[in-house]
Amino acid sequence: MAIDSAPSQIATSALQAIPFGSIIGGPLKACIEAQAMAAQTTWNFIQQVGLNTDSQTGEKKAINVSFQFMQNGRMAQLNVPLLTIVPIPYIAIHTIDLNFKANISASASTFSENSEHTEAGGSVGADVSVGWGPFKASAKMNANYSSKKDSKATQDSKYSVEYTMDVAVKAGQESMPAGLAKVLELLGSSLDVSDPKGTLEVSETLIMLNDGKPVQLIATYKNSEGLFDTKPITLMLGNTKIDGEVSGDSVIFMLKDAGKYIVQAGEGNTVAVTVEGNKTEKKESKKVDEPKTA
Repeated sequence: MAIDSAPSQIATSALQAIPFGSIIGGPLKACIEAQAMAAQTTWNFIQQVGLNTDSQTGEKKAINVSFQFMQNGRMAQLNVPLLTIVPIPYIAIHTIDLNFKANISASASTFSENSEHTEAGGSVGADVSVGWGPFKASAKMNANYSSKKDSKATQDSKYSVEYTMDVAVKAGQESMPAGLAKVLELLGSSLDVSDPKGTLEVSETLIMLNDGKPVQLIATYKNSEGLFDTKPITLMLGNTKIDGEVSGDSVIFMLKDAGKYIVQAGEGNTVAVTVEGNKTEKKESKKVDEPKTA
């Protein structure tokens, strides 16, 4: 009996019908989408944790963490950008392993049975008598015969089609992009130790006037966060407030009169500046009469 090839053809067709594009492309697409979500999570973290947005101007500023500590017998304040002391989540997929296995399964069964039964029968009977004188014998004979033939043929073919897939994704903390690393480097370099009450500096504390010409006094102030601030700086001469001109991070005052000036800024920051007069006195020359000759 010839082997039936239909199961093999069915199995081959089933294997060709497997959606390899969806099976392999599906996990890859999911990994790409997961990578995009990880990048979005990093951006949201920086926005929500490390930056502060001004509700009026929309300007973004880095959030600083400030705390006080003792340094050289004095209380000092450390200002640190928050993004430099907390780990920024930057997860990246390193490898993707796709393990695919396909099994073919199809079944076909062929059963063939040939049955031939031939039976022939006959009966032959005979009676025989023999006798001699007073002796007599008889015999009876019967004969039967039959013929029978059976044949069977069976064929079974079995195949299977199934596929399984194992997906292994390995991800971990990735190194920072060059741009973000540079930002963190700049923020790290901005670490500053400041006085909790602020720091006030002036260019001179003793000034001499020369011929009554005005001289300038430069005052600079850093607040408790270590930022230059010109608004709190004031200059007083007795009860009179002296106006100054803002120049960059400093305020310039033009002093014309001698006296004791007080520079103030912030809480408890005062510097005394003494201005003394040093005018050059002009001596009047007297005319001497020459003796008259006789």
